[in-house]
Amino acid sequence: MTDRCNRRQALKLLGAGLASLWLPGSPLMAASNPLFKKSIPASGEQLPVIGLGTWRTFNVGDDPKLLDARTKVVEAFFQHGGGLIDSSPMYGSAPDVIGYALKKLGKPDSLFSAEKVWSPAGGTAREQVAQLAERWGIQEFDLVQIHNLNDWREHLAALREMKAAGKIRYIGITTSHGRRHREFEQVMASEDIDFAQLTYNITHREVEARLLPLARERGIAVIANRPYDGGNLIKGLKRREKVPEWSTEECGCRTWADFLLKFIVSHPAVHCAIPATTKVEHLNENMRAGHTPMPSADCRQRMARYIESL
Repeated sequence: MTDRCNRRQALKLLGAGLASLWLPGSPLMAASNPLFKKSIPASGEQLPVIGLGTWRTFNVGDDPKLLDARTKVVEAFFQHGGGLIDSSPMYGSAPDVIGYALKKLGKPDSLFSAEKVWSPAGGTAREQVAQLAERWGIQEFDLVQIHNLNDWREHLAALREMKAAGKIRYIGITTSHGRRHREFEQVMASEDIDFAQLTYNITHREVEARLLPLARERGIAVIANRPYDGGNLIKGLKRREKVPEWSTEECGCRTWADFLLKFIVSHPAVHCAIPATTKVEHLNENMRAGHTPMPSADCRQRMARYIESL
């Protein structure tokens, strides 16, 4: 009798273990249902719609425990099929922490490396890119952006030459917190760039009026930063209530991460959102949002109205 009970318990535990591998957001589930991807207009290359930001979260210096914790986040990101990792020399030790993780894990084929140059960072754009590549431990970047339009004319000229020489694949510009939108629009309209990174989330939608339509018109890929408004948005929602039932039925939203990220990446002009996190658990939630189904245009409007009503 005891042996039979033990076998029954073992089978139950085994079944639970196998089932957990197929839970939404698990790496095995991600392998069977790959992340939704969008085509970069400049090339047609496919880019997963959920990336990884490193602002604040990866500025951990040389603390061994924190370095290993961030490495686990990067490892989980790649297990889910993640691609774009975004950083900046303005983010302190973040480029070094990415380099530490890539050295530990190896450089997967899916990596889409996105860095920035800015002023005053020290050195020319070429010198900054070379230093950052060394910190990441890679040969070249997929994308180099001009951070917050700092000295954009000088930097853009250098980046354009580097792209022509095959030293970087794409070039772009960034802004955040809704700053310098008028100048940002002018650069998008007049310059040959591949990417534009800007702040866009369900409570900060100013870019829907001009910048996102212009990106579609000009064939510029869009990266959405601050998808959780620096974390305040999702923290506040998690304290309130669960996602509304209609959002689960219509677009598969089981968590607030689903709700907020799906809203962003389902916009026709947005190619990738870059939530930042320090925890594998939250990384798993973020990556799950990158799977279909995605909200329809009508559903997106309902989602926005719902948040406005809270």
